[in-house]
Parts: sequence; C-alpha cells; structure tokens
Amino acid sequence: MSKEPIKAYILVNTELGKEEDIVKEASSLGSDTGVEILSSDLVFGEFDLVIVVSGDSVKKIDKFVTKLRRLDGVLKTMTLIATSPFE
Repeated sequence: MSKEPIKAYILVNTELGKEEDIVKEASSLGSDTGVEILSSDLVFGEFDLVIVVSGDSVKKIDKFVTKLRRLDGVLKTMTLIATSPFE
C-alpha cells in the first residue's frame, strides 16, 4: 500500500518588494529538502504569498518551512497541513 503525499499551504508575509526573490529562493529549497513546490501565488490580504508544497513526511515539510523562514525578507509564515479532500 502506497502512502499518499502530504500537502501543505504555506502563507508568507514578506518585506515590501521581496516577494519574487523569495519565490525564486524557495524553489531551490524544495530540492534541498525533498519537498515539491506545487504552486506559488502572490495574494492580497493579510499574507503576501501562498506556497503550496507536497512531501512524503511532515518532517520534510517542517525542514522546508524552517529554511524558508530564514530567507532574507521573510517576516512571518503560517503553515496549513491539508487533510483528505472532500469526495
């Protein structure tokens, strides 16, 4: 039986004008941590970016988020781990 990947939505607050740099740097963090970036979007509201990732463990996603939070220009993150989709 194969284990389904874990999906997470990472909400990111950035310094003004750093959004594009952070998305570019995050893409290299994905391969470093074994996490696949499914999408990254600039959004309006309380957060500036939503990065959607997939990994085979919460530990790998945690490692990705920890490295993301250390990037220059990242002010705050919030990670939402997705459960099974509605069927």
